[in-house]
Amino acid sequence: MRALLILYFTQFFKWDDNLSTAIYHTFIALCYLTPILGALIADSWLGKFKTIVSLSIVYTIGQVITAISSIKELSEVNHNELSDSDNSGTPNNVTVHVALCMIGLILIALGTGGIKPCVSAFGGDQFEENQEAQRNRFFSIFYLAINAGSLLSTVITPILRVQECGIHGKQACYPLAFGVPAVLMAVALIVFVIGSGMYKKVQPQGNVMSKVVKCIGFAIKNRFRHRSKEFPKREHWLDWAKEKYDERLISQIKMVTRVMFLYIPLPMFWALFDQQGSRWTLQATTMNGKIGIIEIQPDQMQTVNAILIVIMVPIVDAVVYPLIAKCGFNFTSLKKMTVGMFLAAVAFVVAAVVQVEIDKTLPVFPKGNEVQIKVLNIGNDRMTISFPEKMVTLDQISGTNEFFTFDVDKLTSINISSAGSPVVNPVTHKFEQGHRHTLLVWAPNNYRVVKDGLNQKPKKGQNGIRFVNALYESFNVTVDDKIYANVTNYNASEYQFLPSGSKQFTLISAEIPEKCNKSFESDFGFGSAYTYVISRKDDCPEPKMFEDISPNTISMALQIPQYFLMTCGEVVFSVTGLEFSYSQAPSNMKSVLQAGWLLTVAVGNIIVLIVAGAGQFSEQWAEYVLFAALLLVVCIIFAIMARFYTYVNPAEIEAQFDNDEKKKDTENPYCKLDSVSQTQM
Repeated sequence: MRALLILYFTQFFKWDDNLSTAIYHTFIALCYLTPILGALIADSWLGKFKTIVSLSIVYTIGQVITAISSIKELSEVNHNELSDSDNSGTPNNVTVHVALCMIGLILIALGTGGIKPCVSAFGGDQFEENQEAQRNRFFSIFYLAINAGSLLSTVITPILRVQECGIHGKQACYPLAFGVPAVLMAVALIVFVIGSGMYKKVQPQGNVMSKVVKCIGFAIKNRFRHRSKEFPKREHWLDWAKEKYDERLISQIKMVTRVMFLYIPLPMFWALFDQQGSRWTLQATTMNGKIGIIEIQPDQMQTVNAILIVIMVPIVDAVVYPLIAKCGFNFTSLKKMTVGMFLAAVAFVVAAVVQVEIDKTLPVFPKGNEVQIKVLNIGNDRMTISFPEKMVTLDQISGTNEFFTFDVDKLTSINISSAGSPVVNPVTHKFEQGHRHTLLVWAPNNYRVVKDGLNQKPKKGQNGIRFVNALYESFNVTVDDKIYANVTNYNASEYQFLPSGSKQFTLISAEIPEKCNKSFESDFGFGSAYTYVISRKDDCPEPKMFEDISPNTISMALQIPQYFLMTCGEVVFSVTGLEFSYSQAPSNMKSVLQAGWLLTVAVGNIIVLIVAGAGQFSEQWAEYVLFAALLLVVCIIFAIMARFYTYVNPAEIEAQFDNDEKKKDTENPYCKLDSVSQTQM
């Protein structure tokens, strides 16, 4: 699902990178804000099992609606037109599709967010308190299973996406890519429900969160009322609630608040981690996906994380941690999380280095008062073009190897001449600053200036292709589902964008003799732009290709080190965080504290929105360095906070309270304590 979203936004809705990134991280943030709601429902009302089942249904419905939103033939309200009446691949009535997509994503966020804290806590409930080692192993296997599913998803859904489907015109098959996960989710829900009789189900114990909030509020108010020095200080600020609430509840809240305080720096890790699905995917679109005999799509690079998780979790759990323990090093949960944050920061430094190397290969485009001009001789004579301080001579059907850059104010004259002709013709065109132009010449007194309209590398790793007609008659060109319509003689078409791979072009014109071959093939890489000049040879059309923008040359394989470092950080940070959150939570607040852990992910995505929106960096590598620096600072702060944290065993503390209450009951069996209802919450 997440592997598709950023490309769905940019390619189907045609949103720009910044808007797509903002919507993507808003969705992720919402997915991790809603666990609070799921935890409250589970711990206070339905219980974990019923909450998982109910919200899984909501999740599945959201998936179905999102799949429907990606059907470009979706009828408009009046049912007379289709929302993609021009078969362009992008719906004309985008509003309908966006509205359905947003509804679907909101339902998915509610469903997946509500499920998240319950699933891990429900799994932890299946173990007894003396099975700590087995429970820790469960959390590792649980995280491994999640990422195994993620691996299958990030491999399969891009394959489904690149399939062509549609009723009235072919398009990338987003309905299939979104629909298959919806079906699989429904199947998983059925399997989960079938196993109902085998589960240990802890019953909800009332509105825990309400009691927690009231207790905290009373403690604060009571402390404020007794702020005078005549009242003795108490060991903890929550102890000011003892006048109204029993010590068991106060002790449980102390456990939760201590852990929640530790969570404050954690969102910065997720701010970096979740950019794998946005910024790192966009970085991959400026790279070459050809790795040996394999061709990888940009959104498939996220499979590296899932593959490494499947490999690294058992290695770290069964090899690395035992080796560290044998060396006598006390590698506590919080120390593991600190190391994970550091590794994530290093991963972003590596991403910045890769970005610098990518930037070196990018073409130079005109800035400010500059213009760039490329010359194509599409005539049958040798032509000479004179620029200020520069002169080029071109044979027939040839062009300059590069774009020449000029200051528009200093571009005083351009003259065209040919050998054997006394005619010298000036170019009188007014060039638009900040743009690339192509000067088509076929005689000293015949030329045409074309504004290219391509001032950056083609996005998403696609290839810009256009045609120049050097024939006497017009023609059309078809390739895949695209049509270059009515390319007139001695003129150029607009660029259209094609994905990588082998493409077959077909010329359509009544003037082309039947004996001639009307089709030709070309193989494209990633992020290039080409101009095809169609001239005549032996009475048949002949294409000649000219490179306008070179294809991406930096291999996507260079992203593997940053994914490896991020994955190692994730293994020691995220798996540990899940287990730590469960082990340090009182029995009646397991889901709540799991939700608090997931809430840090939401805040992390909000940080991305703030930093990326406020920064507006001209260079992407600078943004990567900023995020790395911020996480390093936060890592140091977290290490200091962790140094002063004292680990507790909630089960032992609660057992002590149970023993104390039994003693009181034994001493006075006829006295019923006022706080019993709170004790049994």
